[in-house]
Amino acid sequence: MKHIGNLSYAPRSRKARKRIGRGEGSGHGGTSTRGHKGHQSRGNHRYKRNFEGGQMPLSRRIPKFGFVNVFRTEYQVINVGRLDELAREGRIGTEVTPETLYRVGAISNRNVPVKILGDGELTVALAVTAQSFSTSAKEKILAAGGRCTVSE
Repeated sequence: MKHIGNLSYAPRSRKARKRIGRGEGSGHGGTSTRGHKGHQSRGNHRYKRNFEGGQMPLSRRIPKFGFVNVFRTEYQVINVGRLDELAREGRIGTEVTPETLYRVGAISNRNVPVKILGDGELTVALAVTAQSFSTSAKEKILAAGGRCTVSE
């Protein structure tokens, strides 16, 4: 009968840890399972992040194509539908600037330029100041009786 005091694991269910560097009699002495010479046998061995054993790394094997404009301007975008939502909730007034949008949490960074896009409907007349506007956003803002001002 088994009691909690004499429980044990099933035979051969637990493998013993490989104890290296404990002499020849252990079977893991000498080179301590590291083989002879080479970088991997040394104590300060570290693989470089994408090192493939001297083979040309994948990042250098795959073709690179296209053009990447390093001078592009990344915008934070906000739709006119969202502006309408914020105005109806009373969170923004009729004067909308990037600063007011940042204050109410509509944009996350005050240092990145803002672009107003035309998704959604606008029923409130707003005077919107931003760094850029899409054509449809400009049309919707003007149609609602508001005005668009491009800032730097």
